[in-house]
Amino acid sequence: MSRNLVAELGKSGGVYIPPFKSSRIMENIEEDQYQRLTWDALRKSINGLVNKVNAANIKNIIPELFGENLIRGRGLFCRSCIKSQMASPGFTDVFAALVAVVNTKFPEIGHLFLQRIMLHFKKAYKRNDKPQLIAAVKFIAHLVNQGVAHELIALELLTLLLQNPTEDSVEVAVGFVTECGCFLQEHSPRGMRAVFDRFRDILHDGDIDKHVRFLIEGLFALRKAKFQGYAAIRPELDLVEKEDQLSHEVSLSDEINPDIAVDVFKVDPNFSENEKRYEELKKQILPGEDEEDDEEEESGQDEDSESEMMKITDLTERNLIDFRRTIYLTIMSSVDFEEAGHKLLEIMRMEPGLEMELCVMLLECCSQEKTYVRYYGLLGQRFCTLNKVYKECLEKCFVQQYSAAYRMETNTIRNVANFFAHLLATDALPWHVLGYIRLSLENTNSSSRIFVKFLFQELSEHLGIRALNHRLSRDSFDSIFPKDNPQHTRFAINFFSVIGLGGITDNMREHLENMQRQKAAISEPDSESRESGRDYECKKKRRRRN
Repeated sequence: MSRNLVAELGKSGGVYIPPFKSSRIMENIEEDQYQRLTWDALRKSINGLVNKVNAANIKNIIPELFGENLIRGRGLFCRSCIKSQMASPGFTDVFAALVAVVNTKFPEIGHLFLQRIMLHFKKAYKRNDKPQLIAAVKFIAHLVNQGVAHELIALELLTLLLQNPTEDSVEVAVGFVTECGCFLQEHSPRGMRAVFDRFRDILHDGDIDKHVRFLIEGLFALRKAKFQGYAAIRPELDLVEKEDQLSHEVSLSDEINPDIAVDVFKVDPNFSENEKRYEELKKQILPGEDEEDDEEEESGQDEDSESEMMKITDLTERNLIDFRRTIYLTIMSSVDFEEAGHKLLEIMRMEPGLEMELCVMLLECCSQEKTYVRYYGLLGQRFCTLNKVYKECLEKCFVQQYSAAYRMETNTIRNVANFFAHLLATDALPWHVLGYIRLSLENTNSSSRIFVKFLFQELSEHLGIRALNHRLSRDSFDSIFPKDNPQHTRFAINFFSVIGLGGITDNMREHLENMQRQKAAISEPDSESRESGRDYECKKKRRRRN
């Protein structure tokens, strides 16, 4: 029974085993099965560390990565880095910095990684797979910047791309020079001069598309500006000293052996010995771990007292930026609003007091969509019904968004207005927030009127004209339906009539008619007195004549 369960665990890796059962299994487990479990654990750990690395936490990830057996999992590390970079090309420099640090301690891993990425480039070039080619070229460029790959590899790659130039190959070459041009300009100026001469020849031939022509001209301008804004290595990723750098040379004409066999699990007859050797090697790579543990145990109380006395204030708002990033990723990666609401509530339990930031991020995500997505309205409705604090925060957001409508594009105004219309139609947001809107020619501009248009049109679609009119008649919205000034009343009537919602202006029309009747009634006595005065004068004149 235990063997079957271990085999199932080794295949899927997702079976939950209670602690008492796992301890019983580990007692009777065989050697090959134990190695399989450790292999699966090593694969998951390396993938997890590589996937969560970024420029801010790379210094913390590196010790954890060296804590794993990278010699045994060298193939797993290379494959994970390449897959993660293909999925997130924006973090290429981070992955290259990670490979550069590993290369200083394990040069054979750096050489294997460079061989694989070069083979990936060759395959993408032969297949004419432009997205894969751009990703591979970008990775090679940052490996050159980090000193893992020799600059001759960059010049050989550019020679291949520009030998028989096509629009795609020239575009890829321009992107490659943009990424590592600063490094090549410093370490190989002659090679860069030859590359730009080739670019100039292509530009003068005139057989290329305008788009590619503009790219080459932009590259020349970038070179003239000394690649300003495209530094070889960001300061936070400059982790390897020059004397520790080990550069590798892999030619495109050579036969490359990717050594795929190390990606697959194999039973190691000297497993325990190899594990002990790596533990000793790990102590050399990460010195002082045992000493730090002893010091932490001895001076635990002193550190606690010092931490209480010492309070650090983060003026860079890094925590807030990380929080907003977490909220954004959670909202965009969730399948439906219920999953997103559950995850966000778990995050808010860890970060109390940031409810306003959550509401702001929800509105920003909604405003960035091409069209309004009902997902955001349902998510906002869920938070309003769960806690009164979110309702108050969204009321403030309504005021802020309406007052700042003149800064938004039309698509953004539509999304935000539809979001608040959903909250109002479901009574998740109180209707008294509409009192902030003052519908008159003097108190509105074109953007705010567009906001009100989309808001009431969406409300009419949710509720219908009759239900909307009935709901508006419950409370007095004198700011939206003004009755103090006939000019403002006519403006509001004309506005709602133009947008197709004249049915909600019946009360204002009646009020305007009543005002006109009152004026007419007041003016009639005046006319009668004038006529009687005229008759009296005529009678006087007749008497005088007689």
